[in-house]
Order: sequence, then structure tokens, then C-alpha cells
Amino acid sequence: MGNLGFMTLMLAGVLAFYSIISSIAGGKFQSAALTRSATNASYITSLILSISTICLIYAFVTHDFSLSYVANNSSLSLDPKLTWVALYAGNAGSLLFLAWVFSVLSSIAIWKCPNLAKPGLPYTTATLMFILLFYIVVMSTMANPFEKLAITPADGRGMNPLLTHPGMFFHPPMLMTGLIGVGIPFSFAIGQLLSGEQGNEWLIAARYWGLIIWCILTIGLMLGSWWAYTILGWGGYWAWDPVENAGLLPWLPLTAFIHSIIVQQRRNMFKSWNIALIIFAWGFAMYGMFMNRGGPVPSVHSFGQSTMGWIFLIFLGFNLIVALTLFYNKHKKLKDASQIDSFLSREASFLVNNLLFLLIAFVTLWGVLYPLISDVFKGVVVTVGQPYYDTLTGPIFLSLVVLMGIGPLLPWKNLNNKIIMKRFIAPLIISIVTLIICIILEINNIAALISFSTCTFVLTGILREWATGTIVRSKRNNEIFPIAFIKLLLSNKPRYGGYIAHFGVVILAFSVTGSSFFSLQQDFSLSIGQQAKLGEYNIQYISNETITNSDSVETKAIIDLYKNGSFVSKLEPGYVFYPGFNMASARAGIISTPIEDFYLIASEFRDDQAMFRIHINQLVFWMWVSGPIFILGTVIALLPTKTKYSNDIDDQKKL
Repeated sequence: MGNLGFMTLMLAGVLAFYSIISSIAGGKFQSAALTRSATNASYITSLILSISTICLIYAFVTHDFSLSYVANNSSLSLDPKLTWVALYAGNAGSLLFLAWVFSVLSSIAIWKCPNLAKPGLPYTTATLMFILLFYIVVMSTMANPFEKLAITPADGRGMNPLLTHPGMFFHPPMLMTGLIGVGIPFSFAIGQLLSGEQGNEWLIAARYWGLIIWCILTIGLMLGSWWAYTILGWGGYWAWDPVENAGLLPWLPLTAFIHSIIVQQRRNMFKSWNIALIIFAWGFAMYGMFMNRGGPVPSVHSFGQSTMGWIFLIFLGFNLIVALTLFYNKHKKLKDASQIDSFLSREASFLVNNLLFLLIAFVTLWGVLYPLISDVFKGVVVTVGQPYYDTLTGPIFLSLVVLMGIGPLLPWKNLNNKIIMKRFIAPLIISIVTLIICIILEINNIAALISFSTCTFVLTGILREWATGTIVRSKRNNEIFPIAFIKLLLSNKPRYGGYIAHFGVVILAFSVTGSSFFSLQQDFSLSIGQQAKLGEYNIQYISNETITNSDSVETKAIIDLYKNGSFVSKLEPGYVFYPGFNMASARAGIISTPIEDFYLIASEFRDDQAMFRIHINQLVFWMWVSGPIFILGTVIALLPTKTKYSNDIDDQKKL
């Protein structure tokens, strides 16, 4: 199967190259036959890469250790369920996964291309196939997943132990799909520029794929936070690790983009700006793939690292130079039909929103790059840690949440004082009441007070919009409130899907505020039989246990947990050491509730003594709740819409 896998990989490369040439020629000479041939070649490329991927999966299932990649990432003792994870556990396999996923998404994007975007489709196809061809060439020359060993070993080395966590079934593939998937709206933008079209032809496809990829990338980041929280054993969920940042960086301009295109659709503005945003997003996505393929900054997340980072850096530079040159030459033709009439308008709030997202992106990028710059020019490696990111990005994120509450309440075009007063009065009152309640509860942290009151301001604005629309529909159509609410959401799916996503952001901000400012942490050294207390919780060290497995040694403590004197649960925190990888992974004891998480880590076992670190993390539960809300909002926003969206002030007038 190894030979078949490599042959199909080579064939996919030939087809992708043919599709590029035929697409460009078809677009240049307006040849429908060449364009159709290129499109068919792209479809077949996806099919051929699927066969290649199946060949590698089959090699894992049958323990074909004659393939170097299989031998280095699996073993006879590997749980068959982990075969899917083994596929992308190393560099070569993850590249094949990226190429396969991108080929499938590209085929769907080409097949479902809206009629308005058809003039630029040949160039879009060429761009998609160029990106795909790069990955195939890299695999063919530098990271062949079907490379054979001179001598076939009796057993494989096994898989990285950190990848055996349940989250690894979804986190890496979602994050990789999100990163490479940014190339799809980027390709539609390049197709628009190369075709010479000057309107909004590419927007429908770009919005659709921008939302899909944004959702996938969001899920990947959330699952990564959950994985870090449950297995890395440091009690947190986001450490501004270089590879975490590499996933966040494209998410920021992509989020700006899916907001900004609303203005272009609504008021025919921001044409050049939107193309610039998607170029930035693609540049950051390529940077993320560079970091995962041999970036110079070490990370616990870089399972697929190699020495080929330089080739990805060259590809990144080439893409940016070509895209920005093309943008510079064409942007003057992309003239906006209108301008911002008032700073206190919705389109102005979208622009400020975009700038804040980009500011966070460049602050984060500087934090990642500064240690490298310092090392090169000063010979001193400077560590940029969490305090830098929290101090600089925290206020900007909070400003975005504030703007998220204000923006939807502002009218398009000109300021209308009556509408502003009606829309702002309830959120302002509720946020002030929240502030007073927090002060009464002796919450003295200024940042937390601002955050909680801001969250309630945004939440009240969203609930008011829903309530207003639901009441209007109920009175007009004689519907019961639940039915009226559901029909309201479906009447303007992009708008109300966005509100649901914003609701998820409020929940996330609420959770981050609680866990950042009100969590407790303390270390204890206990002997068997001793107890320790933190807050309302007591732990008693009952015993410890060491279990020797074929590929690991597990050491754990047996702990009884009490809250206010009442028994809660028995916990078994500890760690597992993997001699074959010289690596240990923590096993935290976690009890999660909507109010707080009790998080216990055990280490440094010596006879009857051990070290324990207790974290009481406030409101972390709600972080994991926000993820499904994001997904729900995105799904609703993506649903087909046949009716024209109603003006956002109609409901106000009717009331």
C-alpha cells in the first residue's frame, strides 16, 4: 500500500499542476473548455489524495512498520481507536492530512461557487491548486509519509503520549483545517483581483467560507484550551504559548473580516479593506503552519516539528509578496460607493472593531518575534511571558467587548438621537445596577468591575433586541412567544446568528474574568494521613500507588476531597512517565461545577510524602459552555436566506 500511496501522491501533484495551467489559460483566453477541464482536474485531485490518505491509514491499521512514518508513530500495543490520531501525529502525516483536507474543501468551494463569483473562478481555482501543489511537492521531496525503511522493525516506537488525550481526536485536525482553510476565502479574493472585477462578486463565497473556517478555527482553539487545562497540569487553559498564538493570529483578522464584509454587503464600502484583511489572515495562517513545521520557538504543541521550517517561511514570503503586489496594483479600481457619514454609526463601529482586532494580532506577533529579534541582534534570549500579553491585550479585548455591545445598537449612516436613547437606556441601567451589586459584594478589582458591568451591558442589548423582535412578531402574527422567537431568529439569520455568537462571547468574557481575578492557588507538602485546606475545601492524603505498564509508569495519590466538612469525591491526581519518550504527562484531579473548579495536581512523590498544588478556578465551566454557543450562532448565520433582511430599526418603529 505504501507504493500505491506514493504513486497517487505523485499523480495528485501532476493533476494539480495541470489544473493551475488550464485555469490560468482558461481565464486569460475566456475558454470555457479549459476552465471546465481545470475544474474536473481539481475534483480528481481530491479523489486521488483521498486514496493516498486511505493508504496511509491502512498501513497503520495493518501495522506496516516497513514505512518509516508508521514505525515512528505507532506500535503493536497502540489502541486501534488512536489510528486516526496517529495519521497526523508526525510531520509527514500531518502534511498529508492538510493536503487532503484542503483538496476536499477546495473541490466543494469550486463546485458550490456562486454565479456572481464565476468570472474570477479560473483564477480562484489556480490559487487553490497552487497552495495544494506546494504541500504535495514538500511531501514528495522532504517529508514523504510513504518512505520505506531499509530494515523493517518488529514493532514501532509508539505515539507521542500527549496525543492519547481524547481532545487530540479533534483539536489538531480542527486547528490544522482552520489554518489551511483560510486559503479558500483568500483564493476567492485573489480570483477577484486577477479577473479585474470591481464589484462584490466574491463576497457571497468569501462570507460563507470565512464563517465556516472561523467556526472550525474557533473550535480548534477551544479544544486546545480544554486539552491544556486537563493534561498539562498547570491549572490554566491559555498560556500564550507560541503555537497557541499561531492559531490565534489568523483568527483575529478573520474575525474582523467576517464583520467587515457586512458593511460591504450593506453599504458597498470597505472593498479594498476587506481584501487586505483576508490577505493578513492568510499570512498569519501560513505563519501558524510555519511554527508547527519547524518554527524557531519551542512549544509543547509542536508535535509535527521538523527542520523544514525555512521552506514554509519562503512560501509565506512568496504568497505575501505576490498578494500584496497584486493588491497594490488593483486597489485603486475598488472604489467604495459611499463613505462613513458619522463616527457614531454602525459602519464606523465595524471599522474600529477591525482595527482593534488587528492591534491585538500585531501585539501578539511582536511578543512571539521579539525573543528571536533579541537573540539575533543582541545575542540575548528574552522571554516574553503571560504578563506581557495580559497587560497589553487584556484592555483591548475588553474594548472589543464594549464595542460589541455598542455597535449593534447604533444605526447605519447617520445618528438618530431618539433611536440611540431607546436602545441604550436599558443596557446602561442594567450595567450600572450590576456595578453597584458587585461593589456591595466587595468586588474591588477595577478590571473585574468594568468587565462584569460591560458583559451585562452587552447581554442586555442582545436580550432587548430579541425581546423587541419577538413581541412584534407575536402581536403581528398572533404567535406564542417561543414560536415567535424561533421565527425571529430565522427571519434574518446572519443578524441573529451573530447575536447568538456575541452571546457566546459574553459567556466567555464572564468566564475569563472570573478565572483571571478570583481564582486561588496554594502548594502543600503532605504525608499520608495529613490534611490541607484552601478556601472551603479540605483534602486528605490517603495513600499513593505506582502502576507499571508495558510502555509507562503511572504514579498517583489517593485523595479524599471535602467541602465545608462534607465528603465530595475521591480523586487520584498524579502523573504518567513514558520512558520511551522520556516524557511525563500530568493527571489532574478535577471537580467542575458552574461556580468553580477544584483542580488538584500531585508531584514529587517520596515514600509517604508528596507535593500538592490546589487551584480553585472560578467560572471555568462557562468557558466550555461558550463553545457550543459559538457553533450554534455560526450555523444559524450560514443557513440559506431567501427573504430580504428587514431594516434593523423596523422593530423599534413598530413598537
